[in-house]
Amino acid sequence: MTTNRRDVLALAGITMAALGGCTMTDTDDTDSEPSPEPSGGDAPIDGQLLSADVDRAAPAVSDDALEALVDGVNTFSLALLGELADDEETNHFASPYSVSLALAMAWAGARGETETAMADTLAFPHDQQQLHETFNALSQSLEEDTPADGDDEDEDATEFTLRIANAIWGQADYPFGDAFLETLARNYGAGLRTLDFEAAPEPARAEINDWVAEETEDKIEELLPEGSVHGDTKLVLTNAIYFLANWANQFDEDETEDGPFTALDGSESTVPMMHQHLRTRYAAVDGHQVLELPYEGDATMVVFLPAAGEFEAFRDSLDVDRLDELLEATADASGDLALPRFEFESSFSVRDALAALGMEVAFTNQADFTGMLESDESAPSLMIEDVYHDAYVAVDEEGTEAAAATGVTMVPTSAPAETFDVTVDRPFLFAIRDDETGSLLFLGQVVDAGEAQ
Repeated sequence: MTTNRRDVLALAGITMAALGGCTMTDTDDTDSEPSPEPSGGDAPIDGQLLSADVDRAAPAVSDDALEALVDGVNTFSLALLGELADDEETNHFASPYSVSLALAMAWAGARGETETAMADTLAFPHDQQQLHETFNALSQSLEEDTPADGDDEDEDATEFTLRIANAIWGQADYPFGDAFLETLARNYGAGLRTLDFEAAPEPARAEINDWVAEETEDKIEELLPEGSVHGDTKLVLTNAIYFLANWANQFDEDETEDGPFTALDGSESTVPMMHQHLRTRYAAVDGHQVLELPYEGDATMVVFLPAAGEFEAFRDSLDVDRLDELLEATADASGDLALPRFEFESSFSVRDALAALGMEVAFTNQADFTGMLESDESAPSLMIEDVYHDAYVAVDEEGTEAAAATGVTMVPTSAPAETFDVTVDRPFLFAIRDDETGSLLFLGQVVDAGEAQ
């Protein structure tokens, strides 16, 4: 399969409406001048940008390497969809591309079993150096078609924005390694912003959330929920994506009218249905319908309408090969389309889904992220505490607005706690004790639990 610019955009983000992925351009988040001191020591706090003294690289990667990464992102995207869609009666929207990109930054510091498990789960096709260089090349490829401010003669008719921003937020005195910082600065445009999580976790959380809100045009206002950042937090890796595009052929608002929609559980509701007669790429395969809706700019929404009664089976069978088969089956056609207007937001932790897909070790004390630290430091290694994701989508007669953000929070590993197995299946004593004074307030025994029911 030959990968062209349009394929990269379609494949890297999967399909925004049906599967929840979205592709954006990359923004080098280095507005402030970087300090020559990359980490540690008397590093400033309160979000001041620190970075290795490097510029964003412009790597030359092969088409094969780029295609392999796109296929890997797609493989992970479809696997993640299956894990997130367990609640079959709930609408879902996510950007697996954002999750993959944020975790790629964490993977830069992973070693040993952790590195292997994350690569397998995320379907990373390359080694450390090539993976980061290829993500960088993909981001810059997506950036090429985003018009600069003032380039559009008719901004309303050709509105098209793709934007990606990455940032890393670290405890001011933690010994992050220069090599790790350089990798993220060179390939993701992500400089280290130092915060004092230990003394002021809530202001730190607010600052990160404010950054995400700004990068997503206030569509994602609280990526990190209350309690997600605390005194033990040492590192937060963030990715934010924003997408705004008009349809190449917009729907006439006067043609929108209420119509029935039957939910998965069989219940019926009335929703605003947009109508349009259009010429586009379309296919009917085994009773399933596939239709492309191009945007102004280099992006397309692909709508998959499974045959009646076969939604779950279709979704569960959708892998990269099946996706390629369906897309390749589309051909030029004309016809009538009725599409519901919709808008909603999804917010959730991806931790359990990622663990179920195979990278559980990254969330345990056995995690190995020593590649993030200076090799001569005795600070404990880090583990991923959680991966937060928030996504917003609005589809109307003019086009689509979508935003997503991912936050990876990391804390130090600790010595494994002693384990036990206690089954209270024979007579026992119990006490109720005041913690401050040690006074026994109540004391009792149970010699026959059956009589105590």
